[in-house]
Amino acid sequence: MIKKAIYAGGCFWCMVKPFDRYEGVIDVVSGYTGGHLENPTYEQVCSGITDHREAICITYDDEIIGYNELLDIYWNAIDPIDEGGQFNDRGEHYKTAIYYFDEEQRKLAEESKKKLEESKIYNKPIATSILPAKEFYKAEEYHQDYYKKNPEHYDRYYKGSGRFDFVKRNWARKNLTNIQYEVTQNNMTEPPFKNEYYNNFKDGIYVDIVSNEVLFSSKDKFDSGCGWPSFAKSINKEALVGVRDYSHGMERIEVRSKEGNSHLGHVFDDGPKELGGIRFCINSAALKFIPKEKMEEMGYGEYLKIFK
Repeated sequence: MIKKAIYAGGCFWCMVKPFDRYEGVIDVVSGYTGGHLENPTYEQVCSGITDHREAICITYDDEIIGYNELLDIYWNAIDPIDEGGQFNDRGEHYKTAIYYFDEEQRKLAEESKKKLEESKIYNKPIATSILPAKEFYKAEEYHQDYYKKNPEHYDRYYKGSGRFDFVKRNWARKNLTNIQYEVTQNNMTEPPFKNEYYNNFKDGIYVDIVSNEVLFSSKDKFDSGCGWPSFAKSINKEALVGVRDYSHGMERIEVRSKEGNSHLGHVFDDGPKELGGIRFCINSAALKFIPKEKMEEMGYGEYLKIFK
């Protein structure tokens, strides 16, 4: 059955993309709801005189994707303990809310909120309101699918607002092991020789454990004797970012993934000369290994050319 769901999660530019990629989601529209003025403009909503909140209206097929799944996506896209807005965006029109259309949606929303509070992931009460749905007004056309129309500005805004780092760390806290979280989010170094991939030389590629962006190939991996996975180069130079690191009384170049912004390890100039003289010393906990025989089915088929 085709149904609708309405969520307010701060700037609606940032709320469309998290839902857009899921099968069963038919449409995601940016707009305004919860206020008292008919057909408000963006300027009126931002002024605070209408009591509307920026929101999205999702049309979905509940035989393909359920309301509970939509709630999970929603909670992972916002800061649910922020009482005054979302990230750098402050004010009533940026506050979070779940708007329910029927008793079933209300019950599921209340249960999911209670479950989130009981998880103790956050150190404050959940501030997101659960309210009956009111008239939803579609926003101006230039606001629709903003992440597609203006990808560069969207990316700058998404990261600059603070949402990107929060969502990434929040996802990591929920889904990574303790060592994976400490390495990727808090720049920790795992013990040498006691990690998953230092002596793995099977054919395949290594991706960021957080973002799944492709980083290294087994073709460029070598045994350096240091106790951590060592690579002569990255598959894609654009996937790595180098940052000067002055920790532990020495100056080094830290290596981070571009999209996930995960701490990966460090790069040194003591690698084998026949391989270029560079050694990327990477933590296993920051990586996920995709065996060659599974690359196609896991969506990395384009990289199979490396092994021909």
